[in-house]
Amino acid sequence: MGVKIKEIASAAGVSVATVSLVLNNKPGISETTRQKVLSIANSLYEKSDNNNFLKVSKGSIRFLKIIKHGHVLNRDHDVFISSYIDGLELETRKNGYKLEINTFNSPDYHVMIDQIEGSSIDGLIVLGTELNEKDLGVFESVSIPIVIIDTCFDFQKFDFVDMDNSSAVFQIINHFAESGHREIGHITSHSDSRNFELRRISFKNAIKYFKLRYNEKYIYSVDSTFNGAYNDMLRIIKKGVKLPTVLFSANDIMAYGCIKAFKETGLKIPDDISIIGFDDLPMSALMDPPLTTMRVSKRQIGKIAAQLIINRINKTFSAPTIKTTVGGKMILRKSVKNILNPDQ
Repeated sequence: MGVKIKEIASAAGVSVATVSLVLNNKPGISETTRQKVLSIANSLYEKSDNNNFLKVSKGSIRFLKIIKHGHVLNRDHDVFISSYIDGLELETRKNGYKLEINTFNSPDYHVMIDQIEGSSIDGLIVLGTELNEKDLGVFESVSIPIVIIDTCFDFQKFDFVDMDNSSAVFQIINHFAESGHREIGHITSHSDSRNFELRRISFKNAIKYFKLRYNEKYIYSVDSTFNGAYNDMLRIIKKGVKLPTVLFSANDIMAYGCIKAFKETGLKIPDDISIIGFDDLPMSALMDPPLTTMRVSKRQIGKIAAQLIINRINKTFSAPTIKTTVGGKMILRKSVKNILNPDQ
């Protein structure tokens, strides 16, 4: 087996992004950290049977993380983004390409485009988590191949790799129904995110598909940060509104915030209210009770995106656009009460 960037990061006690910056000779890293990472990387490399790990020769691919508002892309989701980078790094290096990592948080997208066009990169992978359809229009003038991950718009002329929100949400609603729940609600967010929008649409479709009652009063919009979700849900509960027996949260972070609000107001999980999250962040397994959630392989999405951009660079695909979705798997824990079989 070859050395993985994640192994170097773990051994060095730094993030995957830091290792990538060092291996790609990028600024922003102290000399002490740089030397430590290089020393560990070389040590692991010498013990590895993969002699191509540190050898890149075909060109560069840039991973562009665009922070538009920071309500989804923030410190709470660093582990989420690291999984994407791990998959991208593994696949690009395997194919002889160098992966560059760049974060952009300026509202002036023209500066970003000028930087892209002025660089020598061969392809661009854009993290579209906080971008809407209009935002993506700025990339229409870019002359190199582009793949956009963690979002998808049907009518945009770009390649996309995203999670299959529809099938994931259908799994969640089916689990609710099989557990005997009929009053089902959804925690969504007013933060701008295409995946949140797709999950809202899929929630409504799945409720109707399973012949359950869709109740607009059971749709709660909260901020997508932990503290924001906590404060928003606390205000909702204090209004004395009737809550359903079970809730699907559009992501784990919002679920954590809402759970804190539930507990502070005396609601027990899952006895008084059940909840399912989305993302399977590491903290989900450590919650009290552990959070049932939907796991989608971000690492696999990264690998597929890298394969797609490499094929575009080498002109081995003739299809005008390719839109790929990766399915999810339910991770059953203890946050959902089985009404039909309470002992389960």
